[in-house]
Amino acid sequence: MNIFSGLEKIVEKDYPLGKNTWFGLGGNADYLICPQNTDQLADVIKRCSENELPIHVLGLGSNLLITDDGVKGAVVRLAGDEFLQVKFEGQVLTAGAAAELNKLVLDCVRKGFGGLEALAGIPGSIGGAVRMNAGGHFGDFGSAVEAVTLMDNEGNIFERAKPDLSFDYRSTNITARFILGAKIHLFEADPQQLLKTVKEVWIYKKNTQPLNIKSAGCIFKNPRGMSAGAMIDRTGLKGTKIGGAVISEKHANFITAEDDCKSGDVIELIEKVKKEVKEKFDVELELEIEIW
Repeated sequence: MNIFSGLEKIVEKDYPLGKNTWFGLGGNADYLICPQNTDQLADVIKRCSENELPIHVLGLGSNLLITDDGVKGAVVRLAGDEFLQVKFEGQVLTAGAAAELNKLVLDCVRKGFGGLEALAGIPGSIGGAVRMNAGGHFGDFGSAVEAVTLMDNEGNIFERAKPDLSFDYRSTNITARFILGAKIHLFEADPQQLLKTVKEVWIYKKNTQPLNIKSAGCIFKNPRGMSAGAMIDRTGLKGTKIGGAVISEKHANFITAEDDCKSGDVIELIEKVKKEVKEKFDVELELEIEIW
């Protein structure tokens, strides 16, 4: 019996998942499932639960590494218009989980709404940005989020709002598996001033990060009061290469993938960095990217 009988239009078997990540690496998923609405998502969750099939949730794959062996079970990617919807109501923006953060930032700037401009150039979906409280040198996403819409493992939809909803460095207290959307608080501002801020953020990124090269952004979280990149730099690891994986000369917390790179190369390089930073600084680096 086909577990996903009747859902064939949204299910692909043995899907090469690496092409849906910024690293572009890794093996296949048993199933890639792209629900078009919440009813389909609830149905998929039910079927996976009944068949004890593990579920991973995929956004835009910007901070994700798929292992060479691939992913067992189902990978769910929200894809329909219901999850892409963006609506401005006064100073409140409601965005579906599949909407793209960077496009939304520019849309807000054009409309003269501030609150997200510090996130310019950060790739990923709204759902992913909520889950990991996406951010950088200039600010984080959680500071602008007022509420999120969620679905639990039984397919029930509910909302969590501040102060019950809280964000920390690259984390949130959300435990529900499925983020459906977010309400974001904005404020009126001069579009030219907002655009100036966006340009400043982009210039900073261009000068400090290896853009336009296959990577997944920062590999490690910054330990409290410290810089992971600076510690890696001080170990003398910049430029270190294993297989096709290279520690960026521009930013030591980035690993870039050359054409012959395998996921195993990246993982081996990650372990080398962790070992040498531990030996030199007695600090255990924690991953910022996810590895499936």
